[in-house]
Amino acid sequence: MERLTVITGHYGSGKTTFALNSACRLAAQGKAVTIVDLDIVNPYFRTEDHRAMLESKGITVISPPYANTNLDLPGLSSQIYGAFEQKGAVILDVGGDDAGATALGRFNRQIEQRGYEMLCVVNARRNLTAEPMQAAQMLWDIEQASRLKATALVNNTHLKQFTEPKTVLDSLPFAQEVSRLTGLPIRYTTAPSELAPLLSEVENLYPVEPFVKTPWEA
Repeated sequence: MERLTVITGHYGSGKTTFALNSACRLAAQGKAVTIVDLDIVNPYFRTEDHRAMLESKGITVISPPYANTNLDLPGLSSQIYGAFEQKGAVILDVGGDDAGATALGRFNRQIEQRGYEMLCVVNARRNLTAEPMQAAQMLWDIEQASRLKATALVNNTHLKQFTEPKTVLDSLPFAQEVSRLTGLPIRYTTAPSELAPLLSEVENLYPVEPFVKTPWEA
């Protein structure tokens, strides 16, 4: 079986956008894909919000039974345990900080048994992680809460619909410093797909579609 891909990061980092794009890209390659919504902390910008789009591409979506509700104590579906036994690609979209990552720790043993990579999404334009040390500390907190080790970074610096090529280029030193502090490689630097032709010099560029939008962008 393929290794699990765990995608985590602080609120507003764009981790769900990256998770959705990863799932869609794998499905387009003809792979069986399951995406697990483990964001039980933040009721906004959930993978579950995009179930119809994902299922139309043949992607299986597993989410807590109370996803998209205002209940304070959402449960963790027994289906999540079954996801670890599924063949094909399995992506875990994890809650946005160490509190959300605590839910991930519940599945620590199953994740380690299957094998995993854990990608930490960072965004230089988020207030609480705008400094490299803040982003590194966030990553370490997530590792401690989840009892899993991050394996690489995803530089997903953006300003939503106001993202420009300069936004991405200016973020590169930030991402490099987070990489130095954590000892982790930068797996990808993302950019809106329409800007990708203007950023061909960026190493490991990963074009993304802006699936996750605020109400005023819709």
